[in-house]
Amino acid sequence: MADPTGFLKYEREEPKKKSKEERLATWGEVYADVEPGERNEQVRKQASRCMDCGIPFCHSSGSGCPLGNLIPEWNDLVRRGDWAAASDRLHATNNFPEFTGKLCPAPCEAGCVLSVSPMSGGPVAIKRVEQTIADQSWEAGYVQPQISAVSSGQRVAVVGSGPAGLAAAQQLTRAGHEVTVYERDDRLGGLLRYGIPEFKMEKKVLDRRLAQLRNEGTKFVTGCEVGVDLTVEELRAGYDAVVLAVGALRGRDDTTTPGRELSGIHLAMEHLVPANKYVEGDGPSSVDAAGKHVVIIGGGDTGADSYGTATRQGALSVTQLDQYPTPPSTRDDERSPWPTWPYILRTYPAHEEAGERKFAVAVTRFLGDDDGTVRAIELRQVRVVKDPETGKRMVTPVNDEVEELPADLVLLAIGFEGVEHMPLLDGLGLSLTRRGTLSCGADWQTSSPGVFVCGDAHRGASLVVWAIAEGRSVASAVDAYLTGASDLPAPVHPTALPLAVV
Repeated sequence: MADPTGFLKYEREEPKKKSKEERLATWGEVYADVEPGERNEQVRKQASRCMDCGIPFCHSSGSGCPLGNLIPEWNDLVRRGDWAAASDRLHATNNFPEFTGKLCPAPCEAGCVLSVSPMSGGPVAIKRVEQTIADQSWEAGYVQPQISAVSSGQRVAVVGSGPAGLAAAQQLTRAGHEVTVYERDDRLGGLLRYGIPEFKMEKKVLDRRLAQLRNEGTKFVTGCEVGVDLTVEELRAGYDAVVLAVGALRGRDDTTTPGRELSGIHLAMEHLVPANKYVEGDGPSSVDAAGKHVVIIGGGDTGADSYGTATRQGALSVTQLDQYPTPPSTRDDERSPWPTWPYILRTYPAHEEAGERKFAVAVTRFLGDDDGTVRAIELRQVRVVKDPETGKRMVTPVNDEVEELPADLVLLAIGFEGVEHMPLLDGLGLSLTRRGTLSCGADWQTSSPGVFVCGDAHRGASLVVWAIAEGRSVASAVDAYLTGASDLPAPVHPTALPLAVV
């Protein structure tokens, strides 16, 4: 059993980061390299803080992990130094723990019983333990191709190679189906490849896992837009089932602020994608922050990714704007009671490196030079309230003061509106919901027979851990559709919604 007093013996410790100077001089990950033996001993102590609670909220899909990761089990295996067994338990519920260990915001830690009281020293460092198990799994050779001993004779097309599509593909290949993943970009990975900066996850981590999928038998086709390069008729004729994992990449724009038409104002993804392609060796970025005053509108993950990218590109200054007031530094039990996701101030490594953040402010106008290029923004302090009748957000200035801030490059990181409009959907006879997503029944099947949906395309822009969970679940549904029954796990239902909304 676990050590019930472990949290009294060991304090929670975060992994050490490289110096700011070292981080800004390279695109590599921000955390310092540690010898595996030393790393494993540090993490063994962190895992010892887990009490194996009677009700482990950390792996509940409502308040913790939608994958149902067996967190207390692999924590105790790490405590005892049994890394091989810990790897087995982790991979039993998560196809790609090296992705979630680096990218997931860890709702499991918010649901940890040790996060109830500040006197406990904070929650178990679950994300750090998970990442270390994943690292040790690759280093020790525990991760090997799992090749199906039988073939169903059924063919499945997966459209989209993000985490949802890859999880569905791997599960279906292991079940004995012939799976082909189609990706319209030149490289595989979706947002894992071109949306996530190198300093958050180096792409060799992704390539390593893709090699495993290939060795298991999954086929990949890049540079192919399904519905155009491969027609819907050809898709239907060649496959017994189709999984749509096309993401929700339609970025939200600012169409009302005067001056939006000026050049130098971009959606955040127009900045992140070419920056990632530059790191891949594709040449200079078409949207470069070098030598510019950069303003990022939006306070979420995408904004922080653009923040760290701009500083590494050599921006003169970086300012991130948020309409909402500065969140509290600790959990507000009335607004976000345990074990739900807490509304608190979140500081990413990028925020420690350079630049500044401004809260409770909004841009009222973009100012430009005579040549039509943005040069500054007008900024006002605001208050965000809900209209009591319509429920819509209203952004209201609190005074008449106007601040002018220099801005040679403005990046809009204000969210996503849903699935992009594409010929594939028209060809399949599918329409988007009011939320811009694709609906499905309890079996993950859309209104088009034999066509299934998962990930952001189904639930809207969300977390990598939800994408993997939905990919695993849709694989179970497709397997049952093709064979009549399935033993594949289905961690979430199509109607499942997190209590911890990020």
